[in-house]
Amino acid sequence: MDITLQPQVLRWARERAALNEDVLGKKVGTKPERVMGWERTGQLSFSQAQKLAKVTYTPFGYLYLQTPPDERLPIPDFRIVGGTGVRRPSPNLIDVLDDALQRQDWFRDYLTAYGEQPIAYVGSLPFTMPIAEAVARVRQVMPFGVAARAEARTWEEALTLQIEQIESSGILVMRSGIVRSNTHRPISVEEFRGFALADRYAPLIFINGRDALAAQMFTLAHELVHIWAGVSGVSNLDSTYPVDRAEERFCNQVAAELLVPEAELRQQWPEARRQAQPVAWLLRQFKVSSLVVLRRLNDLVLIDRDTFQRLYREEENRFRAIAADRAGGGDFYRTQRTRSGRRFARALIESTLEGRTPYRDALRLLGMSKVGTFHEFARQLDFAV
Repeated sequence: MDITLQPQVLRWARERAALNEDVLGKKVGTKPERVMGWERTGQLSFSQAQKLAKVTYTPFGYLYLQTPPDERLPIPDFRIVGGTGVRRPSPNLIDVLDDALQRQDWFRDYLTAYGEQPIAYVGSLPFTMPIAEAVARVRQVMPFGVAARAEARTWEEALTLQIEQIESSGILVMRSGIVRSNTHRPISVEEFRGFALADRYAPLIFINGRDALAAQMFTLAHELVHIWAGVSGVSNLDSTYPVDRAEERFCNQVAAELLVPEAELRQQWPEARRQAQPVAWLLRQFKVSSLVVLRRLNDLVLIDRDTFQRLYREEENRFRAIAADRAGGGDFYRTQRTRSGRRFARALIESTLEGRTPYRDALRLLGMSKVGTFHEFARQLDFAV
């Protein structure tokens, strides 16, 4: 059955998925000339329209609109590319954010059903607060400092420890490099590195797992400050630096001081400069990634901007190469704990096994399709199933 849709809507569906005519043609099993014809006349078969919606991750009903919808994120968008705001979020970002909001809604209901009280520190840091005072307040609640990371053998272990400490303070932390469990839908680091969903009951931080692991520590700290400030938002920090907005500058300055305090770095720098590899020596002192150390050295004008940019790009490339060498299927259940966050996963499993949450809802929230997979995941988290 042939149907006629609006050509501009068909073109919008292709462009929002960042596909050209050749790639879209291959995905739906037709020639690029046919795709161009659809976008010129609006005429295609019903089955072709279904395929188009599927491969572009477009809600099928959208294709029947008279004009393309104005898709906006439900939280503030702090992203900048090429000096201007990002106008159109990708289907991947929309779906990842939607999933996080659904998990947050479920967890809020779960907490309030048990009579949990709001978290006092959410929204307690005004952007006009002095940086030192803001850092001191955060550290009163969570040990986000050099001493807290001292027991970790590497900064990678320190990152895991930091996430555990943040979750224990009441914040959900989720990391993933794909949409749901679909390995064919990688999340672009260029589009966003993370986002924060501020909430008095169920604050949530999402970290783009495709980013260099070294860069994730700074994104984690940046989004943590967003939670403390009570401001949701999605960010795409460039070399750990944000857009030129007051709220983003505040979050970055507090995050930087949390990770590498100025006084301690200035005290260590003379000794570091005498080492053959100053940055590597500082890593052992602060237990953070080289990217964070480089950023702080640049902040405090201990190295010049050109040196910072050169060394930062070299380190980014090195970490990407390491990530590529490690790429592989990995342990599904361990990855699932990272994607959903241990605190959220345990609460959802407990509620499901006790009969308060239907299995269909639990499977949807975890991105699973089989009850057997859910039960094995539960066993991996020490539930008796």
